[in-house]
Amino acid sequence: MKPIRIGLIGFGTVGSGVAKILLSARDRLARRAGRPLELVRVVDKDPHRPRNVELPSGLLTDHLSAVLDDPTIEIGIELIGGLEPARTIILDLLRAGKHVVTANKALLAECGSELFAEAKRAGRCIAFEASVAGGIPIIGAISQSLTANEIRSIRGILNGTSNFILTQMEQAGLSYADALAEAQRLGYAEADPTLDVDGSDAAQKLAILTQLAYGIRVGWRSIPRTGIDRVDLVDLRYAAELGYTIKLLAVAERHPAGLEVHVCPTLVRHGRPLAEVRGAYNAVEVVGDAVGRVFFHGLGAGQMPTASAVVADLIDIAVGRAPLTFEHLALWADGGQDLQTLHPLKSESRYYLRLHVVDRPGVLAEIAGILGSLKISIASVIQHEAEESAEDGVVPLVIMTHGAVEGALQEAIRQIERLPVVRPGVVRLRVQD
Repeated sequence: MKPIRIGLIGFGTVGSGVAKILLSARDRLARRAGRPLELVRVVDKDPHRPRNVELPSGLLTDHLSAVLDDPTIEIGIELIGGLEPARTIILDLLRAGKHVVTANKALLAECGSELFAEAKRAGRCIAFEASVAGGIPIIGAISQSLTANEIRSIRGILNGTSNFILTQMEQAGLSYADALAEAQRLGYAEADPTLDVDGSDAAQKLAILTQLAYGIRVGWRSIPRTGIDRVDLVDLRYAAELGYTIKLLAVAERHPAGLEVHVCPTLVRHGRPLAEVRGAYNAVEVVGDAVGRVFFHGLGAGQMPTASAVVADLIDIAVGRAPLTFEHLALWADGGQDLQTLHPLKSESRYYLRLHVVDRPGVLAEIAGILGSLKISIASVIQHEAEESAEDGVVPLVIMTHGAVEGALQEAIRQIERLPVVRPGVVRLRVQD
């Protein structure tokens, strides 16, 4: 059958992996796509740098027009990342009549509505499985396999860098700074890791999943988020003592009052699937009203896992699944008119609190009194002897609460920190049972 001709824009780590699969598995891919997938152009700003895949002569160029102006190319793959020029390139590809495959979660989270609307006007589709959780097929699961369900909740470990750092801190006893340095040495973290460790990367991915699952646009910058850069080794140790581990969780959960969304370090009970996700792996747990709880686990980044998702999107376009599915996705208008985002102060959770208090009778009663006045009940308390580095007469106090409203808890912390017997800097973490 007539090949489907493909132009690849961006020939870095992931782009090289995509080319490797397309060139080395032609027969297998042709059987699954129903027609050959032919890579005819590769565009990169530096065509002379060494790569780990050898291209046939004539494929590599630094001229974007070689893809945009070729009417025989049906699919353009954007793998350069960032906002610009990626946004302009995707718009130009669509206006040139080409379907688009992208792994660019930052761009979709920031400019997705514009790009999806342009694709609809052009009668083309944008496929983006690789934009969230690398090789894990979570986009296809939510947009196709689970569409019979009302999605009750999505909980995910969506950033492998953060998960690797937390795993190193927990298992090797490394400080945050040392664990980050190890992640950078192994290539899991960028020289500037800010977007990974402050929760922004996970929030961008959560915004995409929220749009797919609930038909409601949530600007990723408006998602309440806390990163892992303030997680202390001592909290990991107390969490373990209580039967929990700490994970950076991205959560979207439907409640009668609205949709709760947040990204933050969370205590997850040992034995739960999310608690057992180690290293640079990602995982997503989805709860549907019909299917119940389903769990996806795998490498969320890296050359070949991400390339796997990109090539799967190419096959979906070739067989016609992606254009049909794209037409019905809730991507260009809010489909969740009956669902509004829940105000962050109204969300409810169990909480872990770590305080440093003066070691004298009545302190716990004072703290419990404040919590009780705000309808926050205590589930358990840990108080050890003073740490060697602590000031004289000050001891750590760890409190686990029952379910509490976020706004009430914040007010309680403000009042507790004003007590003369409590040192400033109460640590607060959510708890997921």
